[in-house]
Amino acid sequence: MKRIATLLLAAGMLLGTVAGARAVDFKIGGEWYMGFGAGQPNPVSNARAPGDVKRKADSEDIFRANQMVRLKLEASASENLSGTVYFEIGDMTWGQDQGETNGGAMGADRTNVIKLKNAHLDWAVPNTALKFRMGLQDVTLPNAAGGPAVFATDAAGVTTSYQFNDNVGLTALWARPFNDNYSDPAAWNNDNPGRVNHLDNMDFFALLLPLKFDAFEATPWAMYGLRGKNTGKFDAWQDGALGDGWPQYTFGPYPSVIAGDDIGGRPGDHTGKTSKAYGSMFWAGLPLTLTALEPLNIEFDVNYGYVEGMGRYDVYKYGQRTDRRGDTRREGWLAKALVEYKADWGIPGIFGWYASGEDGDPKNGSERMPSIAAYGNFTSFIGDGNLGWAPHWTWLDYGASYAGTWGIGARVKDVRFLENLGHTLTVAWWGGTNSPSMTKYMGTSYAWNDSRFMETFLTTSDGLLEFNLVNSWQVYENLEMNLELGYVVNCMDNGTWKKAGGENSTSFEKKDTWKAQLVLAYTF
Repeated sequence: MKRIATLLLAAGMLLGTVAGARAVDFKIGGEWYMGFGAGQPNPVSNARAPGDVKRKADSEDIFRANQMVRLKLEASASENLSGTVYFEIGDMTWGQDQGETNGGAMGADRTNVIKLKNAHLDWAVPNTALKFRMGLQDVTLPNAAGGPAVFATDAAGVTTSYQFNDNVGLTALWARPFNDNYSDPAAWNNDNPGRVNHLDNMDFFALLLPLKFDAFEATPWAMYGLRGKNTGKFDAWQDGALGDGWPQYTFGPYPSVIAGDDIGGRPGDHTGKTSKAYGSMFWAGLPLTLTALEPLNIEFDVNYGYVEGMGRYDVYKYGQRTDRRGDTRREGWLAKALVEYKADWGIPGIFGWYASGEDGDPKNGSERMPSIAAYGNFTSFIGDGNLGWAPHWTWLDYGASYAGTWGIGARVKDVRFLENLGHTLTVAWWGGTNSPSMTKYMGTSYAWNDSRFMETFLTTSDGLLEFNLVNSWQVYENLEMNLELGYVVNCMDNGTWKKAGGENSTSFEKKDTWKAQLVLAYTF
């Protein structure tokens, strides 16, 4: 009798759920990606220090095949209330077997990682224009002319917005990208236990002012942040980092080599003690788009960033201690612009940017603009201007920061000779604004982040000439076939980079880089 009552209760609950769900509109969407890519992304051919065997930089396969699936479910009760959950399955590398993370090998019966990309609740205060979004969500700060240069990734937080009228709105944001990832090594010592999850949170508070008028659109914004002194003291590749360790978070001093390891991507590692529990962080931006000059499109964006120093560190020359003490402070700026003309046959345009760079003295901190997750998209090889859905080391689309570089380029977008087939050709020159003397404080693999262009380090003596051709065929309304070809002529200065690591370096050889990728994207 008790079992029957339990079944009846369960059935009643189920029927109640179904009845209640009738008032909710469920929408399912998603993306399927299949990609095949080949390339040589490393601009360093090989390098060697005294006593070392000559090390070739290329250590990965030239060709890879990958796939990924994203599924999005939205439960909407009304225009004022909805919930969204967004899953990601993969990336799966064909032929790879990594147990619980990749089942692309023969048999294909391994458990692949199912990632919770987004999960947020959207609701509006009744009878007002005040809206909230709470939970894991895409956080992309306003930008123009070349993509986001500070923050563009998924993060947990609360966004609230209010539209005063058709021209003026206001948005406030609180985001927490880091918390509870720190474990003091002494925490596992029973005799002298240390602390876990102590002073390791990072919080951001931002205000955005969207302005939209007939002549222009602009969104001035400012963001203040706090980071605990233990923020970042964890393995950047563990779960809980910013997306498998990618995208990059470059708010630490850079470049510097600490006891053979770097702190460019992991702030606080290997630094000396500090009396500060928290350090301040600040960014501001002014993206502007002129809309009254059609068919001419003009965009401009300027950004500034500052991260307070949290301790000092011993500066090394690729393993050799110097008499210098580096400052963990980082501060810099960036300006970028785009001018393009919308013609019947395509959209020709020119673009450029300039960012502050290192002055050659690590004692006074870094002069490059910090970022949390920068995705420059002027170009598509060193930048991220195309279908960069898979890991950066697979499809070679690098979400690069413009920090420490300058550049100028020209492109022609959406040229069509046949229906549903578009072409975009881009040519760009990347130069550096960093002092060449900084190379003696690093090794070549460190400077180029194992040559993945995570944060391109170019001195005033270096340059890269990039060519991109992207061909997009709209096979069906929901299916796109994307073929991209890219080549970079390497103009890095051999004399400068042979000094990387100071007296320890004996050789350095550069090389050109290239890529070719074919991606099929099915969206619904």
